[in-house]
Amino acid sequence: MPEQQEERKIFYDADLNIEAYSLCGIVQRFPKHFHDYYVIGLVEKGSRHLWCRDREYDLAAGDIVLFNPREAHFCAPLNGERLDYRAVNIKPEVMEAAVSEINGSDCLPQFREPVVRQGELAVRLKELYGEILSGAPRLERGESFYFLLEAVLQGYAVFSEPDPRMPGMEIRKLCAFIEEHFSENISLDELSERSGFSKSYLLRVFTKETGVSPYRYLQNVRLERTKQYLEQGIPPVDAAGMAGFSDQSHFTNFFKEFIGVTPKQYQKIFTEDCKADGGKRHERK
Repeated sequence: MPEQQEERKIFYDADLNIEAYSLCGIVQRFPKHFHDYYVIGLVEKGSRHLWCRDREYDLAAGDIVLFNPREAHFCAPLNGERLDYRAVNIKPEVMEAAVSEINGSDCLPQFREPVVRQGELAVRLKELYGEILSGAPRLERGESFYFLLEAVLQGYAVFSEPDPRMPGMEIRKLCAFIEEHFSENISLDELSERSGFSKSYLLRVFTKETGVSPYRYLQNVRLERTKQYLEQGIPPVDAAGMAGFSDQSHFTNFFKEFIGVTPKQYQKIFTEDCKADGGKRHERK
């Protein structure tokens, strides 16, 4: 019997400005990382061990995962089982606009728990994912998107303004600085000076607030920027340099470890599918 092939797909819905993402037959371990967007995902088959927010979870088929932007997490297969998974990725600006429509709030939500088991959410997520893949009418996709978000926000999210007096606000400022200067050779001295924290305290607080060290945070930001450059057709060598990766070999290995394919493979798949769909809705495998 032939061995099952791993498959990864991403479909972009230009009307909703969200991504529908799926994994099939995956055995890869995903090291600690984060995303720039909100993730609402469903484990369809297989089991995984997940670490998030200093807690550990054993995921099984039917579990919903909810990740906030920049929320560090990692997962690994349990008992060698292959993973089937689908999700929608929602940019903060898209979430902000949707939240304003749904409840009038001008605050971005924070998902309370990273793992929930809720049959209704699974059904709504599957419906939206299927409609995006099939190119369903815009009204149908729009309704499904808002029904899903409304259920998630009402049951599993909180809305609160950050307290500017808390150390977390200084860490947010450092994160913003890293995101703006990601291509530069940022030093721990510089981060310490900007925050007013000692180096040891900075490392402890930053890691506690974000789930990753400052260097790992910088590497994740660079990875996200590199993906954007590759999607724009910029050659991998140039994309790596623009994002701040100075060692091409290290960059290629780092990229494949987190994304599952090499930068060239990622770009080739993206650009070919984007051309095939005329740029309206693209698929990455």
